[in-house]
Amino acid sequence: MTYHPFHTFGEDRPGRWLITCDHATNAVPESVAGGDLGLPEADMARHIAYDPGAAGVTLALAEMLDSPCVTANFSRLVIDPNRGEDDPTLLMKLYDGSIIPANRQAGQAERERRLNLCYRPYHREVARLAARQDDTLYVAVHSFTPQFKGRDPRPWHVAVLFADDERLSAPLIDLLRREGDLVVGANEPYRGDLPGDSVDRHAIAHGRANALIEIRNDLIQTDAQQYEWARRLAPILEAARAKADV
Repeated sequence: MTYHPFHTFGEDRPGRWLITCDHATNAVPESVAGGDLGLPEADMARHIAYDPGAAGVTLALAEMLDSPCVTANFSRLVIDPNRGEDDPTLLMKLYDGSIIPANRQAGQAERERRLNLCYRPYHREVARLAARQDDTLYVAVHSFTPQFKGRDPRPWHVAVLFADDERLSAPLIDLLRREGDLVVGANEPYRGDLPGDSVDRHAIAHGRANALIEIRNDLIQTDAQQYEWARRLAPILEAARAKADV
């Protein structure tokens, strides 16, 4: 069976949005260590391997916005599509206390092989769809854990990450906060200005209005929760676009 490093949905939809999900799955291609990185199933099911719930939100959100979406079809532990090619965390050998056995001996040649197998085809597809219109609006969907390494629980329900271009992110944050029942983070629990990441590569470098949306993953565990978040976000994104006049 031919391996496909990404999935594209709704390519013919006319909407201006492009929704992406870099960390959609914990899948490991058969040609990478026989499809098994050597981690326990429990580790592959947690955030170190992918962003739980993010793919379901992405698919539903794109459909509601009548726009296409692209989801990566490989675990971030195979190679992380949300990092630049020169980023030292592109191919992780130790992540959140877990050694990744199949990555321990991965050198430059294996890194290049995985770039060609997974990373570069995914980014070529995102670039192709982002360029389909002159005024594409770029939104990346991710999820984050309720707590990290024994630190205090994270209070945010949803967060918006951004770099210098706040045309879309600023009104989006404002509108989310006006909902009244959400704790909304701005560049929390991470910053949104990582050079070479997907937003930088496909939006900022091309002057496209953009936002990266992070949802706490305990809030999107089920299909129903994922759909409800998409249903809530879609009109807010449209209102943010109108407010930003982009």
